[in-house]
Amino acid sequence: MKTLCDRLAAVLGRIRAAEGLYGRTPGSVRLIAVGKTRPVAEIRAALDCGQQAFGENRVQELVAKASALAGSGAEWHVIGPVQGNKTRDVAELADWVHTIDGQRVAGRLSVQRPPERPPLNVCIQVNISGEATKSGIRPDEAPALAEVIERLPGLRLRGLMTIPAACEDFDRQRCAFAALRAVFEDLKAHGHALDTLSMGMSDDLEAAIAEGATLVRVGTAIFGQRAAGDLAVLLAP
Repeated sequence: MKTLCDRLAAVLGRIRAAEGLYGRTPGSVRLIAVGKTRPVAEIRAALDCGQQAFGENRVQELVAKASALAGSGAEWHVIGPVQGNKTRDVAELADWVHTIDGQRVAGRLSVQRPPERPPLNVCIQVNISGEATKSGIRPDEAPALAEVIERLPGLRLRGLMTIPAACEDFDRQRCAFAALRAVFEDLKAHGHALDTLSMGMSDDLEAAIAEGATLVRVGTAIFGQRAAGDLAVLLAP
């Protein structure tokens, strides 16, 4: 039976192979291990395997896990929507937020970022497939939001994030990621110093890397199917 370290190594192997196949610089794509619903013990085990960056969808999980693993060197990425009443916890604990889709939340995160910490790294979430059920702004709204974020002292705009419509066809996967890359390149051409494309998950990370992803977000291929149960159980050490 494969261990967590084996599964983590297999995902990293897929990433490195895709880098080579698509002419990417070796090591240019970072893995975000998505810990949604996974207990602290599994996050700690992934840390022991050498994984550093972890993505959390729910703020309450971020709070509990960051507390339990304080001093571990874990890097925390918020990859789910941030509600206005949860911004303080995110501003104080997170290293990255991938899901900025409005001025209000961005402003609150900037104001609430502790002054002793570096600016919070953020990505604008773009709803590249136009799905009504998904968060994110339209591609044509990205320039205005980028201008706002870059004026906020508590934030550092790093790039764009997307979760395209699920699709098994590789060429169609690439097409969706290429659309986000086009928005990214346009923003750079207009003077925004961006360096991050957060796109690609367990089932489409190769297509994302082919189109320039620098961060891929993988949960199932590392931890297996999501756990179910009470949050208190999930966060047990």
